[in-house]
Amino acid sequence: MNEDIFQGYKGRALELLKKFNARVWAQVKVDSTRGEFEGTILPRAENTDDRHIVIKFFTGYNIGLDIDTITNMIEVGYKKAIYKIPEKEFPYSADKPNVKLLGTGGTIASRLDYRTGAVIPAFSPGELYGAVPELADICNLTTEKLFAVFSENMGPEQYKKLAIAIGQEIEKGTQGIVIGHGTDTMHYTSSALTFMVQNSPIPIVLVGSQRSSDRPSSDAALNLMHAATAAAHGDIAEVMICMFGPTSDEYGFLHRGTRVRKMHSSYRSTFRTIGDMPLATVTRKGVFPIQKEYNKRRNDKNVKVMPFFEERITMIYYYTNMNPDIIDMLVEHGYKGIIIIGTGLGHVNKPLYPAIERAVKKGVAIYMTVQTLWGYVHMFVYDTGRDLMAKGVIPAENMLPETAYIKLGWALGQTTDLEKVKEIMLTPINSEITAREPYNGYLIYQGGVPEVEAFIRSFRK
Repeated sequence: MNEDIFQGYKGRALELLKKFNARVWAQVKVDSTRGEFEGTILPRAENTDDRHIVIKFFTGYNIGLDIDTITNMIEVGYKKAIYKIPEKEFPYSADKPNVKLLGTGGTIASRLDYRTGAVIPAFSPGELYGAVPELADICNLTTEKLFAVFSENMGPEQYKKLAIAIGQEIEKGTQGIVIGHGTDTMHYTSSALTFMVQNSPIPIVLVGSQRSSDRPSSDAALNLMHAATAAAHGDIAEVMICMFGPTSDEYGFLHRGTRVRKMHSSYRSTFRTIGDMPLATVTRKGVFPIQKEYNKRRNDKNVKVMPFFEERITMIYYYTNMNPDIIDMLVEHGYKGIIIIGTGLGHVNKPLYPAIERAVKKGVAIYMTVQTLWGYVHMFVYDTGRDLMAKGVIPAENMLPETAYIKLGWALGQTTDLEKVKEIMLTPINSEITAREPYNGYLIYQGGVPEVEAFIRSFRK
């Protein structure tokens, strides 16, 4: 049989396919010691093993079958699939807003390259139109790829370039900006852009996907449509994150850039506003504000771009029995700022006190946040907190740890005067510190509790 019909298969797996005269892209019925399976044989990536046959179920999910478990395989059909997003010219309409999509490397729309096993992003306007044709009903879309990095590799260099690029787009008259971004560190970037791009006249919307585009449960297309709608037609001119609201496809949330956090490793509804309510819900029909106060869209091009960042800062997540040499080492290596993520109302153990004193005397800015995420630092309640404040630790109110880390880097990027740094840190830019947290800004449901189960049954049949 022609070797081309066994794309990527080798060794024992290849011999098995030849034995049963089964080709890649064939629909097959497989008998195995683990049951019966039916689906399409997929190609294998070049660097994978020779012990598995991969098939795609008709539901869209893939499974690898151990060749030692396969007892029979019968072809029942054949249709070669073309896993390439069709590229079409993105239609321009004079009556639609102009939106710019800035890419950082996230795969908000993508196809799977079975040769390498990698996900290839669709990024040009034509590719995005081919992948999500509904975008043409929302806006005129142009794209620019600024970076090609995983979100864990985003950092100050990228934050500053993004801020400058956003300022340039606003100056050009772009009416909305969407930023494609990996979800893992999206809340760091949204905080950085909130501080670096102030008084924006247009929406700046970060968007990603929890599940890749080749999966039937992917959130990529809907998130992108929601983000484009918010950028093109929404009245909220802030840095926001747009992701799934509930686990269903009903609507997305717009979260304020400084009060949002990724809270689950795989749920599509992973992003939550902490200590407050989301800014709005969004559907393909429009944006529906939840918050009454927000920065509104304007027709001018006035924006304040402040791309500053001092990289010699860090966060320390306090744990019991933490030793002081950790803080001493940071100071010895030239760190200029430390965010402590403390217990309770903002506490650490007493053995750290001398190291904290040494750090403060050497001009290191130290701020306290809380591990609980919800709630405020209250260091005046117990002796521990009062002692730490006396040694120079500054409470960061109800800033989220990641937001405080980003803001400290941004503040120290502007000045080394610690009093000015303190003024910057404790002066809210856009709700990173709030006067109070609403009673319904803290809701964590626990399954199994009778009243919670009754509530869930009321909308989940």
